[in-house]
Amino acid sequence: MNTSPTLSKKILLLTGVTLSLLLIPLIAMQFTEEVVWSLSDFVLAGILLFGTGLSYLIITMKAGSNTYKIATGLGLGSGLFLIWANLAVGLIGSENNPENQMYFSVIVVGIIGAVLSRLKARGMMITLFSMAASMIVISIIAFSMGAHLYPHSSVMEIIGVTCFFVVPFVLSGLLFRNAADLEIETGTTEAKNG
Repeated sequence: MNTSPTLSKKILLLTGVTLSLLLIPLIAMQFTEEVVWSLSDFVLAGILLFGTGLSYLIITMKAGSNTYKIATGLGLGSGLFLIWANLAVGLIGSENNPENQMYFSVIVVGIIGAVLSRLKARGMMITLFSMAASMIVISIIAFSMGAHLYPHSSVMEIIGVTCFFVVPFVLSGLLFRNAADLEIETGTTEAKNG
């Protein structure tokens, strides 16, 4: 008898987790005026949380190794947090600063890389390293535009934000490299991870 949960059960669990996480700001709004979410905030947060979780489930459904699953989770989680932080408070100055739009290009790099690599471990390694490089390029562009002169965007803050996201993207890339090496050692094909 197969005791592993089916995809539909996992999606049901994911829905429950997403709704539970959305209860946190809803409850907080009842006790403090510091948390002010609109209906669109809840909808967007729900889409981001559920979409990231569903992406993880679909991508790792046929994954050949736990290393691939961990790499996928780290990459998706870092991407989710990049979007969330950028929308909530902004990474350069405030959330309304137009330079923050550059950070969405990192996610575009990830999506294009995932599609082109067909989610194969070796291609995903290149994709995550490219996302890390994109973060560095964005910080260089931000410095050249004088973003370090904005309130709440010192040189150290921009470098810190860049490192905060570069490190998990690089770690995820290294894990994908390890997953690709494991496939070669065990004789499995990368197609199992796609």
